[in-house]
Amino acid sequence: MDNTGWIDRFISHLEYERRLSPQTCKNYRRDLQALRVYREQSGIDTWGGLDSEHFRAFSAMSFRKGLSARSIQRRLSACRTFFRYLMREKHVAMNPTSGVSAPKGGKRLPGNLDADRMARLLDISGKGPLVDRDRAILELLYSSGLRLAELVDLNCGDVDMHDATVHVTGKGNKDRIVPVGRKAITALKRWNSARVQLANADEKALFVSKRGSRISPRSVQARVNHWARRQGIDANVYPHLFRHSFATHLLESSHDLRGVQELLGHANISTTQVYTHLDFQHLAQIYDQTHPRARKKD
Repeated sequence: MDNTGWIDRFISHLEYERRLSPQTCKNYRRDLQALRVYREQSGIDTWGGLDSEHFRAFSAMSFRKGLSARSIQRRLSACRTFFRYLMREKHVAMNPTSGVSAPKGGKRLPGNLDADRMARLLDISGKGPLVDRDRAILELLYSSGLRLAELVDLNCGDVDMHDATVHVTGKGNKDRIVPVGRKAITALKRWNSARVQLANADEKALFVSKRGSRISPRSVQARVNHWARRQGIDANVYPHLFRHSFATHLLESSHDLRGVQELLGHANISTTQVYTHLDFQHLAQIYDQTHPRARKKD
């Protein structure tokens, strides 16, 4: 098998065995193609010919070309996962990325909308099936903290209106049950009544496009952006921002990190802990505004 063929097989493994999103698979392919180009330019014929020094040089070259520390970390992570797959397939004997670290960059905290701006964004007006669909999408994104891929993959039977829950298949094909808020349930019921005007007869998807088939991630992004502009939200609004806001607002109210981890479907609590930094920022702001020894004199 040629070397590009191993990348193709690995991407198929990510798509069909690990059920990763198309965008994630696209990112993996881009990073591995960069490694393939580096390997060929270095005169190395096989993947097994790469060692740890090659990966340190690959990381340094990426930095010289202007990649951020975060991008290099992602690139090396893709290489690590790729070589674990090659070892599983017995194509290489060792993983040369072990022990190779990327440059450390500053921790970038996820953005979020405060509760007031989120309420304004969700208060969309208008009539018709498309407005009903968009209202249900926005409410569900914020109510349940879904990833974009999880939202577009939902089928009609995945939402239990009686129990007010949604069955989600997340990263790594892991299932979880997430509560759905009262306003989201109301919006979903309204959308279910209007859905028959758009959906093809045999379509199982909960959310459909004007053509009657499952809505695409790009379309959801466009509709979110449309409503953010329409509602006068002065921020860059995108689907994942609803998830960040969901987590931040829950943590500010409950301080239950484990509970938020379960709702988000994070495998590791360290992934969820980034929201504790956001919570601390909120508390620090309150402290600065209210503590007698912190308030600035007028």
